[in-house]
Amino acid sequence: MTGLASGGRLAIAGLGPGDPRLVTPEVAAALETATDLVGYGPYVARVAAGPGLAVHASDNREELDRARHALDLAAAGRQVVIVSSGDPGVFAMAAAVFEALESGPPAWQALEIAVLPGVTAMLAAAARLGAPLGHDFCAINLSDNLKPAALIERRLRLAAQADFAMALYNPRSRARPEGFARALAILGEECGADRLICFARAVATDEERLSVVTLAAAVPEMADMRTVVIVGSSATRRVGRHVYTPRGSVPAGSG
Repeated sequence: MTGLASGGRLAIAGLGPGDPRLVTPEVAAALETATDLVGYGPYVARVAAGPGLAVHASDNREELDRARHALDLAAAGRQVVIVSSGDPGVFAMAAAVFEALESGPPAWQALEIAVLPGVTAMLAAAARLGAPLGHDFCAINLSDNLKPAALIERRLRLAAQADFAMALYNPRSRARPEGFARALAILGEECGADRLICFARAVATDEERLSVVTLAAAVPEMADMRTVVIVGSSATRRVGRHVYTPRGSVPAGSG
């Protein structure tokens, strides 16, 4: 489609980690006025479909096709919401939409497009644990679907050497269980056996499970694709049942 119908809009919305109370009012308002809902099947299933809402569910690995479909619907004058879990700009659909926009018909660039932020899985997990991301941190996607394993390993090593706390997404799938085992080995080499590592599975759902161990006690089976793994910096410590990283950068025990 190259022409634009008037009034079309595309919102790229984050549904948060799972608890409906963590969906922002801005996202809820966009969903209330939507004519079309687009997204990965389990994510669109989280939205109560009202009368007249057309639901377009698709498979997890169809991001670009999903983005093009949403843009096409908006170009036809529809009020479209494309949903992601967590925040749409963190390893999710916002980048896919803009990638499709860049390679699509020039007329698409005249569309009204809004990115509506959501609570990310790493922030929800960190809140449950305490404040493990309280100082400098980074987020790394361990999936090698869109980048080579060698690049993932290099980024892990450099982040560990820079003493960042790390939030690790998509750590271990059934198709590539060996990847997370390798990640744990790298972290053990670079960070040492006593470094704290937190496993937060299905945060903000009825299946939530949290565990905190040292790298020496961590095993690959502690994580799956519904788990966010948070690796502490050298300053990260426990206080009671909580884990936190002080706002200063001095490692624990150094002063």
